Amino acid sequence: GINAEYGNTEVLRNMGVAAAALKNAHKELGDVDKVHDLMDDIQEQQELANEISSAISSPMAFGADADEDDLLAELEAMEQEEMDSQMLDMPTVVPNLPSVPTGLPSRQRVEEDDDPDMAALAAWAT
Repeated sequence: GINAEYGNTEVLRNMGVAAAALKNAHKELGDVDKVHDLMDDIQEQQELANEISSAISSPMAFGADADEDDLLAELEAMEQEEMDSQMLDMPTVVPNLPSVPTGLPSRQRVEEDDDPDMAALAAWAT
């Protein structure tokens, strides 16, 4: 009924507004050739940005000859050199140690009978 007709009228009115908006947009954009030119310009700028990004991230800027293994070996050599330098700069501290014996130690055999603890242990074990 009436509600359906009112709904149809609103739909037609909205379609008219949309058509008018599209006409205005097309007037602002101009013809299709201008749109294609604009899209070409955008694509050219994106390609240029990609080339710049590629050039910046390329290892060629830092020497393409050096591979990762060479760089790691060089880093290890530098770290070893630094460690060697630190070791040479360390102060030499000689602790006070007892003197080294010059002769053989004397062997004294303790007789079980002479040792009262051993005698007590022997007595306890028997």
